[in-house]
Amino acid sequence: MDWGTTISTTIAALLTLAVFSFLYRDNPFYKIAEHLVVGVSAGYWMLILYHQTLKQKAIEKIFTDHQWWYVVPLVLGIMMLTRLVPKWSWVSRYPLAIVIGIGAGVAIPLEMKAKVIEQLNGTVDIVSQMHDPRSTLVTGINGVIVIAGIMTSLVYFFFSKEHKGATGFLARIGIAVLMVGFGASFGFTVMARVALLIQRLQFLIYDWLHWT
Repeated sequence: MDWGTTISTTIAALLTLAVFSFLYRDNPFYKIAEHLVVGVSAGYWMLILYHQTLKQKAIEKIFTDHQWWYVVPLVLGIMMLTRLVPKWSWVSRYPLAIVIGIGAGVAIPLEMKAKVIEQLNGTVDIVSQMHDPRSTLVTGINGVIVIAGIMTSLVYFFFSKEHKGATGFLARIGIAVLMVGFGASFGFTVMARVALLIQRLQFLIYDWLHWT
């Protein structure tokens, strides 16, 4: 291993240990690592945004390709920077309104497709699989459980009728189904964090200390 790789690996290992030091308590080593991450990330994204957005989609379009209508988004972007001057910060409301409006117009159909229509398609597919002559008993049982979970979950969100009697019983089952779903999501998040911890420990043990 050359000296450059050794020095960079040692710096990365020391920064990793500085982050781990937060497990003891907040301390200057953790703050140094935290500020480095924020500063390097900000600098990195500034360069990415300059080369991939400002340069490619504004400067080159206007001054190289002579597509002058790109002046409009460039001016809107400059108007955004007026937030840095309190006296002129009201100007930034206009580009912000346009960005929020366009963002909502793009995001709402995508969210509807991903979280509503696709979920409905998945439920319909389960019913279709249950009616398929080639389906097994396990497929049928899984389909019944999934459909029962969906229906009881929907009953929980039905607030036009008081949750008593049969409605309350189904709503409690829906709560249990929702808790299982939230627990699975939380477990997935914990697994991702544990995998990240294992990766850093492997880096310290094998790449830095060269233990075998």
